[in-house]
Amino acid sequence: MRLNTRAGFAGLTAGVVSVLLAGTAAAAPAPGSPGVGDPYYPHAGNGGYDVAHYDLRLTYQPSTDLLSGATTILLTATQDLSAFNLDFGLKVSSVRVNNRPARFVTSADGTGELTVTPVTPLKKGQTATVVVAYADTPSKVKIDGITGWKKTPDGALAVDEPQSAAWWFPSNDHPTDLATYDVSVEVPNDVAALSNGTLVRKTAQRPGWTRWNWRSTKPQATYLTSLEVGKFEVNEQTTPEGQPFVTAYGADLGDSLGAAKASIERTPEITGFLASKFGPYPFEAQGGVATTGITFALENQTRPVYGARAFRSGSNTSVVAHEQAHQWFGDSVTLGKWSDIWLNEGFASYAEFLWSEETGEGTADELAQYIYDSAPAEDPFWQVLPADPGVENQFDAAVYDRGALAVHALRKAVGDDTFFRILQTWQQVKKHKSAVIPEFIALAEKISGKPLYDLFQTWLYTKGKPAVGPNGAAPSALRAASVPSVPKSYPQIRATHEFLAERHAH
Repeated sequence: MRLNTRAGFAGLTAGVVSVLLAGTAAAAPAPGSPGVGDPYYPHAGNGGYDVAHYDLRLTYQPSTDLLSGATTILLTATQDLSAFNLDFGLKVSSVRVNNRPARFVTSADGTGELTVTPVTPLKKGQTATVVVAYADTPSKVKIDGITGWKKTPDGALAVDEPQSAAWWFPSNDHPTDLATYDVSVEVPNDVAALSNGTLVRKTAQRPGWTRWNWRSTKPQATYLTSLEVGKFEVNEQTTPEGQPFVTAYGADLGDSLGAAKASIERTPEITGFLASKFGPYPFEAQGGVATTGITFALENQTRPVYGARAFRSGSNTSVVAHEQAHQWFGDSVTLGKWSDIWLNEGFASYAEFLWSEETGEGTADELAQYIYDSAPAEDPFWQVLPADPGVENQFDAAVYDRGALAVHALRKAVGDDTFFRILQTWQQVKKHKSAVIPEFIALAEKISGKPLYDLFQTWLYTKGKPAVGPNGAAPSALRAASVPSVPKSYPQIRATHEFLAERHAH
């Protein structure tokens, strides 16, 4: 502050001056935090701003793994910012904030933090346009000791959980900051570039290259934003409801190609069934990608990506039901923190139970009882807590199976009508927002009118095998059976959950 030295001003008391200076100091802009405080991933996300939109305009050369271009970020400051962080690991050539060159520095400790200092601090509530230009080989970049970019013989995959964005675009990389996207990627003519949402157009701007332009108009988390480059058979269709339906199959799927198509091409049918249980499908497009480049599957928004292993024994609509259920549980309603993984995996796994009922291959009652009966009390399965499994067990098979048992126990406690009303109301009130487990429990109690604390405490928060199974008192026929009867769908569900649990292995 420049002080006025006129005589009139000199009459102010020293005390008043002190108050003014103290107030000015308190209001000084400060750097945004380098993380959002997630207990599992302290470097994930950033404080001080909220992103509304990402615009990616990139070029990728599979032969060299060179990714280059720029990402434009439209954000709003949530505090007075002297500097802010972006989660990004590639080499940056320039950063502009509101068209002015900004100072930037990349963390030297391998945490993937890009700190940006604009020429003029951003005021709380101010919108800003941030443009980051960069070029690098993502497969050589490690962040926190891992590489989230997967180089393949004919391209690459930016597909992973809990993080993948930092290897191909700068972002506020946490599920609590959702944004819309335009993703434009130029690749050689002999490969495809697949991403989320609607394929707006393909353009040829120079010989030998094609630019693929994708648009996601609904809020989307960073880890759900994907890029798949390679030699794919790409099929552009529409669903019976008129939505774009784009599927793609890797050229090297071999004997798994037919099974992959027999599963993924049924996505609109499965989505329609799930909509009858969870409420209207929350996005503008559907699809799926099958590839040998990953050993798991991931619920990338509007277009899940499936590792070929899911189809090695034939068609697998159970995994499609799982990933499509995530479009509601995990994509539309995202995690408030990564320890809330049950809100994703418990319900997506339970969707497999529902699909099994629909196809006549075992009821949810039968599946839940079988899983409960098959795991003895001393099994480590009962030591993993779905509500807070820990980083090392975040994608443990127990998170899927015990998580689904918790959902079924709720269904039996409140009855079908109330149960599905809870799920549909949850989608309505939390659509395109993040959430935490206590919010779901509170909603379930409000709608059911029942105290459910003990139920959730038993199934989500307490180690050990619950004394009573998810169906309540076991039916006499099941109690009398020396060997539990195996529902027809269970072997595939079990294999799918083991397959999905591998997603955290980089």
